[in-house]
Amino acid sequence: MGAALLDAARRPTHVLAAQRAYPTELRGLWEFPGGKQEPGESALDALVRECREELDLRIRLLDEVTPPAPDGWPLAGTAVMRVFTAVVDNGGSLGSAVPDPVGAPTDQDEPTSQDVHAGPGTPVFPSGDHLEVRWLPLADPAQILGLPWIPADLPIVAALLEMLRTE
Repeated sequence: MGAALLDAARRPTHVLAAQRAYPTELRGLWEFPGGKQEPGESALDALVRECREELDLRIRLLDEVTPPAPDGWPLAGTAVMRVFTAVVDNGGSLGSAVPDPVGAPTDQDEPTSQDVHAGPGTPVFPSGDHLEVRWLPLADPAQILGLPWIPADLPIVAALLEMLRTE
C-alpha cells in the first residue's frame, strides 16, 4: 500500500515523495510512503498506520490511483500494490478507512478544519525507512518524473499526475 500524500484535497499543488534507505538495492530510489499489511489488518488501516509510523503523520485517504488490474499495480513476481491519494489530517482519529474523493464538493476552497495545509513549507521528517522526504510541485511533472523512482512505481507516478491533471 502506498500514499500519494497531497498538500490539499482540493486543488493540490504538491505531492510528497520519500527516498528509500533500504534494502541496499533500492537505497536512494524514490517512492510513495506506505508499507505492508499486518495479519488481521485491513489494507486501508495498514496504510494509515504505515504513514503514522514512517512520517509521524495522521492521514485521511482520498481516491485510489486507478490500477491497470482490479487487484492493484504489478510489482515483482505476483506482488501487487494499491496507492491512494491522501492528505494530512489533524482530526481526532488516525485517518479514515473510508476514502473521500479528491475534489469532492465542499463549501470552501481552503482546507477544512480536518485538514492541515501541508506542503512545501511544512517539514516532514523521515524515519529510518527513508533518507529524505520532499514536497514536489505538481506544476512541474518533469521534475517529479525526473527523480529516480523505484521502477515499479514509475507507472503509478505517471497515472497520479494524469489523474490530478484531469480533475
